[in-house]
Amino acid sequence: MFRGVNNINIDVKGRFGVPSRFREFLANHCSGEMVVTIDTEEKCLLIYPRPDWDDIQRRVENLPSFNAVTRRVQRLLIGHATDVQMDANGRVLLPPPLRTYANLEKKGVLIGQGKKMELWDETAWNNKRDIWVEEGQTLGIPQELAGLSL
Repeated sequence: MFRGVNNINIDVKGRFGVPSRFREFLANHCSGEMVVTIDTEEKCLLIYPRPDWDDIQRRVENLPSFNAVTRRVQRLLIGHATDVQMDANGRVLLPPPLRTYANLEKKGVLIGQGKKMELWDETAWNNKRDIWVEEGQTLGIPQELAGLSL
């Protein structure tokens, strides 16, 4: 289970260190095997443990390919999906096309999202977070969240 905000550094080879609190889970859950793909709505990357990604890919593949919206999602999610392996030092090498898509150079932010992580360029994350906080003050709370006590 992934949660929390983690500032990370990306080295010149495109590697980042997985936060230590996630390493044991990843080692036990998927032997450090993960899949990285793009987010279809934002300029960030999605990182899944391999077994969790396999379930998602199966569901995405089963969507009707004659529907233009689902075909777009299939092309983007599955087309960019790349297998990565956490090394013995807890680092993951990000492929150049994925780094380019998310504008990842030196400073990143890894956001825990339950079964997956999102990897953002630090500046992009800070800007989007501030926009979402501001929007939340005017948009109100969705009905599905109205009964939730935080």
